[in-house]
Order: sequence, then C-alpha cells, then structure tokens
Amino acid sequence: MNRKLIDWPTFIAAFIILLGVVVPLVIFPEAGTEFVNKLNTFVSGNFGFLYLLMGLGVFFFLIFVAFSQNGHVKLGEKDEKPEFGTASWAGMLFSAGIGSSILYWGTIEWAYYYQGPPLGIDPSKQQLETIQWASTYGIFHWGPIAWAMYCLPAVPMAYFFYVRKKPIIKVSETLRPLLGGVSDTFIGKVVDVLFIFGLLGGAGTTLALGTPLITSGITDLTGLEDTMVLRTAILLGVTAIFALSAYMGLNEGIKRLSDFNLILAVFLLIFIFVTGPTLFISEATTNSIGLILDNFFHMSTWTEPFANFEGFKETGFPESWTVFYWAWWLVYAPFVGLFIARISRGRTIRQVIVGTIVYGSLGCLLFFGIMGNFGLYLQLTGAYDVVSVLNDQGAPIAIISIINQLPFAKFMVLIFVVLSVVFLATTFDSSSYILASVTQKEVEDGEPERWNRLFWAFTLCILPLTLMFLGGLGTLQTASIVGGFPLIFIFFLLAWSFMRASNGDLKADDKYRRKTIVLDYKKIREKIRQRRMKKKGTREQYNDETNDEKNE
Repeated sequence: MNRKLIDWPTFIAAFIILLGVVVPLVIFPEAGTEFVNKLNTFVSGNFGFLYLLMGLGVFFFLIFVAFSQNGHVKLGEKDEKPEFGTASWAGMLFSAGIGSSILYWGTIEWAYYYQGPPLGIDPSKQQLETIQWASTYGIFHWGPIAWAMYCLPAVPMAYFFYVRKKPIIKVSETLRPLLGGVSDTFIGKVVDVLFIFGLLGGAGTTLALGTPLITSGITDLTGLEDTMVLRTAILLGVTAIFALSAYMGLNEGIKRLSDFNLILAVFLLIFIFVTGPTLFISEATTNSIGLILDNFFHMSTWTEPFANFEGFKETGFPESWTVFYWAWWLVYAPFVGLFIARISRGRTIRQVIVGTIVYGSLGCLLFFGIMGNFGLYLQLTGAYDVVSVLNDQGAPIAIISIINQLPFAKFMVLIFVVLSVVFLATTFDSSSYILASVTQKEVEDGEPERWNRLFWAFTLCILPLTLMFLGGLGTLQTASIVGGFPLIFIFFLLAWSFMRASNGDLKADDKYRRKTIVLDYKKIREKIRQRRMKKKGTREQYNDETNDEKNE
C-alpha cells in the first residue's frame, strides 16, 4: 500500500462532502428537503434553457471533432491495437453509463408520459399523439445527446492520459492548458471535488433506485416480505459484488462482469421480442425513430415560455423530465467519461466518439423499444393495467408485474433480478474504480491502489443506505442535480482545453513533418550532388587516362 500516491486533500474533502450531505439529512430531514427543493426550483426554472442548449451544443461539437483532423488522433502509440475488443468495450461503456436504471425506466417510463404527455398534448383529446409520444420520449431522453454528454469528458481525459502521457486521471489536469499552474491550487481541487460530489449523488441515487426494484423481484420469487431489513441485505450484497469486482481490477473483474451482463441483457431482450408482440414492438419502435428524427431540434429546445400568459397551461414537463435528465447525465458525465477514457486505449478519437454515441444510443433504443413497448402493448390491449398498478403500488411492483406477463414468468423474473444486480454492480465497480483514480496523485500501470478502490466501493453504499432509512431519495437526487449546475461551465472549459491542446499538438506535428520533409529533401539533393560529382570525377579521370595514352 503506497500512501504517498494518494491525493489526500481531494480524498479527505470528498469524504467530508459525503458526510456533509448525509448528516444534515439525518438531523434535519424536513428542513434539508425543503431547502434543496427550493434551490432546485430556482435553478431549473431560471436556467433550464442552459441545460438544453448545452446538450445540443455538446452533441454537435463532438460530431465536428469526430470528423475533423482531431478525430484521426490515436489514443496511444500509432501502431497500437485497442486494449479491449469492440464487444467488450461497448459492453463496459454501456454498463458503466446506464446501470440498472435502464431496466427501471426502460420498462416503465412510457407510463408517466402516457398520463402526462409532452409538447402541450391533451391526453383526453389527443389520444393517438399521447400514445405515440409515450413510446418515443424515453428513447429521446436516453439517446444521442445523453451519450454525447458522457463522451465529452472522455475525449480530453483520454487525450491527456494516452497521447500526452500524463499519469493522472483528473478533471483539473485536463484543464491545465487553460488554467496552467492554477490546476495545482485550491481551484483545481474544487473542480475535482465538484465532480466527486456529482458522482456520489448520482451513483447513490441509482443504487437506492435499483435496490427496491431488486427487492420487489425477490419478494415476487420467494414470497418474502419487502422490509427494510431485506433491502439493506440486498444493498450490502450488491456492494460486496461490485467491491470484489473493483478490487480484482479492470481486466479480471470489471470486464468479465460486463461481458456476462451483456450476454444476459441480449437474452432478455430477444426473449421479450420473440415471445411478446413482435410486430407491434417493431412498428412502434420504428415509428418512434421517425418522430425523433422529424422533431429532434424541437424536442431538444422545447420550453414553455408562454405558460404564464392567459390561455396557456403550464405542464412543467421540460423541467421535470428533459432538464432533469440533462442535469442527471451532466453529473454522471465526468465519471462515465473517465471510465470510457480508461478503456479506450488504442482507439482513435473518432472511434471513441462515434462508438460511444452509436452503441450507447442503440442499447437504450433496444431496451426502451422492446421492454417499454411491451408494457405499453399490455396497457393498450387491456391485458394488464400497468398504469393503475404504478399509481397504486409504485414503479418497482409495476415493473415486476410487466415481466410476470411473459411466458415462463418466474424464470424471467429471476433473469430480470440477476440482470438488475449485475447492472448495478458493473456501474458501481466502475464508479469506485474512477473515484480511486481521481483521489490519487498518480495511477501506476493504469490501476489505482486496491485498498483505495475497496474504500470507495463501500463508501458509495453509505448514501443510499441512509436515504432508504430516511426516505429522502428524492432530496439527494435533487441535490446532485443542483450541484451539477457548475459543470455546465466546466464542460465548456473541457472542450476549449481539448481543442487548444490537440490543435497545438497537431500544428507542432505538422511543423515537424514539414521540417523533416525539407531536411529529407536536402539530404536527397546532397546525395544526388555527390553522385554527380563522383560520376564527373570518374569521367574526368577516364578522359585524363585516355589523353595520356594518346600522347604516348
């Protein structure tokens, strides 16, 4: 154990912030909730448009980078092959970026839009539009813009780690071309701690969200009562799995768990697609793709500026859903970006950008298209009233009830529960791995210290465990979203820093190549001159010898 490698100010500050969120919520739960909710209303109500513009800007910035000369840069040596195969790479980035949340929202999100549709649609008068957008909006929220936000931090971090050979994986280090020596000061520490706060909040929320879902599945399978003791045991069990995976490392633990996760997910999706309403799922998903392509810019920028005027009704949909999701992706992005950067050695920047956006969006499309439309089909045909169960008994029970409508119901619930556990584990072994990396001064051989990985694995368990007892999950989720507001500006700095560094390096390389070409040209000319002189000398010598013979 090498304690000298640890960045103790960042390590201690991150842990203090964790306690600073948990302790007040324990002592003053009602006052803390009220304060955070007011702050959230202020931020989302007054600055929601910034989140929307930021999402759209990030997407088009990355498309530009991918197909510019910067996109040709390889993350590593020029002849180096990718560290991981494409399937494993795609599986790891998807598992880290989504987790069990895709099982939760992919199955049930349509039901919320079915009751409260977007774009000012009246569900009592515009039923067809309500159904179409209920099937579509989840795919949009979990689509290209979400994965572009994940990818933006990955590009500069991977560039500095693999191209500039910096042995540090930190946001502050990535901003060094702009901040210079300021990256080593208090400001640099604040940037890193802001990232950690967002990660702790977002990760804690996902873990606390996934645990009731797993509990509902186990209750359905075993008949055990859904109690806090059972939820605590499940949370600790999942924590032990991802702690072990993180402790084993990237190749031995995280990769293998992600590969298993990918196989299980593909099996579940194929089973639902084949045994469920295959034609309806196919047509509804295709229709959703068309709606998104036709309305992409409108959906990406939709606000309700006229809601306060007479004759217009305010729905609050943009703030409650799109702004919320963009903010959630934002607080998760530095962590997912760091992880994508770490697993992308040997790939070009273009491959990282295109692969992340395409594979990530495609994976979410399959989950929402297959699982979501299966639930919608049950509702529309009257085979099962999902909406009533959701409103009366909650989302976890509604989700398990949907899975119970499949053939071999209990077996499929078991598969669903196992997949939920593995999804949670793959997300949080990645989280603890990255937290350990960020709190170190250097990452030797690409791997943070094992004890550090283990520490953060169990630390991630503290927040959701506390919140499950207090029932304050929404407060943490809201707090992490508000805390992620400064990341909008940090994202801008990350993009600027990358362009300055990569363009500078490309110019230097181009200048070196031109200089090399000039030098090579001079060398070639010199060789030609020497050969000519040699030939000339040989010819002159031959003429002299001939003249001597004639004279004799």
